[in-house]
Amino acid sequence: MKSAHRRRTSSDQISELTTNRLSVYLRCLSELDIAGVQTVSSQSLAEQFRLNAAQIRKDLAYFGEFGVRGVGYYVRDLKRHIRQILGLDKSLRVGIIGAGNLGLALADYQGFKNEGFEIVALFDASVSKVGQQSKGGVPIYGMRDLKRLGKRVDIAVIAVPVTSAQVVADHVVSLGIKAILNFTPASLTVPPNVKVKSVDFTVSLESLSFYLANEAEA
Repeated sequence: MKSAHRRRTSSDQISELTTNRLSVYLRCLSELDIAGVQTVSSQSLAEQFRLNAAQIRKDLAYFGEFGVRGVGYYVRDLKRHIRQILGLDKSLRVGIIGAGNLGLALADYQGFKNEGFEIVALFDASVSKVGQQSKGGVPIYGMRDLKRLGKRVDIAVIAVPVTSAQVVADHVVSLGIKAILNFTPASLTVPPNVKVKSVDFTVSLESLSFYLANEAEA
């Protein structure tokens, strides 16, 4: 590789679509690494995983020159560089607010740990849940403990009833947490320096339902 990891532009100039694609490339490279593949070209990567070779090259060019002429990309090296670009070269601590079925399932999801995300705590307003643990051993604290433990959290996951989502988000922001993953249908209002990503399974299912309904009529 001609140059080490290098940011050509500030993070706010890189589109979210680009970072989303980097995550896809990382997963593809991980599969190749597990399979023992040492080098791969952008064309081969695109063909194997149904990606766009030109887009791969363009996305990577924002951050440096990682290919070697006549060889392509060294799988492990490119995987390491993308992890650095995405900030995954260090452990990120995650706190989940809401210890219902969804919160508990997220806390025990092994994929987070495999990618460097450490679930440090669950928080819930229900007194009956405080002091318990998820099946995987993540402790459940009360909402009052969030202020005390908030300094240990890099990313807050909100998995509470929609009526409580904004109040929880305000509390999270007041603690200095600048990254929120929102699993509620609520459209959260946060300061410009706080990033929110929303995941709504119901919306996705309804979109699929719409597709099936229209296919049936076709």
